[in-house]
Amino acid sequence: MAQNQPSQSSKRTQIMTLKEVSKYLGVHPVTVYRLIKETNIPAIKLRGQWRFKKDLLDEWLMDGMDKKRMLKDLE
Repeated sequence: MAQNQPSQSSKRTQIMTLKEVSKYLGVHPVTVYRLIKETNIPAIKLRGQWRFKKDLLDEWLMDGMDKKRMLKDLE
């Protein structure tokens, strides 16, 4: 494999479980369930278990922070 090309594994995003997302966000798993139900958190249910792509979760967090910052600037 050429030195300048990223490896296949570095192109893939990490898939996280609900428990991992809970730990990553620093919230209780019930809070993650609430976010799934009440917000547009990027998640998919596969065979009865929730899964999250880390890069989409990070993007969702950044979008939320940007919106909050814009609302604060309007005050």
